Amino acid sequence: MAKGINKSFLKWAGGKSSSLRMIIQHGIERVDGRFIEPFVGSGVVFLNMEAFGYIVGDFNCDLIRLYDFIKADGGGFIDYCGSFFTPETSTEDTYYEFRKKFNNVATGSRERAALFVYLNRHSFNGLCRYNARGLFNVPWGKHKENKFPRKEMLFFEKKARLCEFHCQDFGDTIALAQKDDIIYCDPPYVPIVEGATSFTDYTMDGFTLKDQKRLVKLAEESTNKFLISNHDTEITRDLYKNADKILTRKVGRYIGGTGATREPVVELLAVYNI
Repeated sequence: MAKGINKSFLKWAGGKSSSLRMIIQHGIERVDGRFIEPFVGSGVVFLNMEAFGYIVGDFNCDLIRLYDFIKADGGGFIDYCGSFFTPETSTEDTYYEFRKKFNNVATGSRERAALFVYLNRHSFNGLCRYNARGLFNVPWGKHKENKFPRKEMLFFEKKARLCEFHCQDFGDTIALAQKDDIIYCDPPYVPIVEGATSFTDYTMDGFTLKDQKRLVKLAEESTNKFLISNHDTEITRDLYKNADKILTRKVGRYIGGTGATREPVVELLAVYNI
């Protein structure tokens, strides 16, 4: 870890590098048991943790099926994904052609999983968004060229050998915890500005304040070391008021106004069972 962060092969809205630094600041880089991550996203956190095993979950089944294929077929599947990355396919027309194909092929299929990688790397800001009908609808990102992330996928494949991947509710993933396991949760964040909406369309189902409270209840009831990332707001301070420790960090994005009036976003890490 001292040599730098192991990067994910996926671009992902709400990157976790700041959360990762706070986790390491708290002294969690090696785990005696398993590392459990119910909201895995791009996987950058578990990719930088040393543990005896990993339980990785997400409610986005396209994401989890992709990870399953990498684990099961390794280099063969990675080569297949790479076949979608050519100078000829780095165009707006091809992007929308592949997006249409993705939305029409069977969920859980090998082709859909490979197309997910292509769309992720060529879409606008690495967003993963679905409409009410469950169709991926992120526009083209106007990338003139896009290098296939082979090195990052091969690193992920090595890590995946020690992983269990689950497409399920976060509560079901947390329920798999045993003695000495550490749980890290990076749920969709509470809005920074009252009345605003954070991005929660990674799946078709939004993530509500009720879900935030359900997650907190699981943390308070757990006997495992349990960490949760979120924005630092009045709402989250109240949500995590029973945490044993709260760390904060300014991150590289801003909210409100322009120039000198813009304020940096602050994220927190709530820690239970120190």
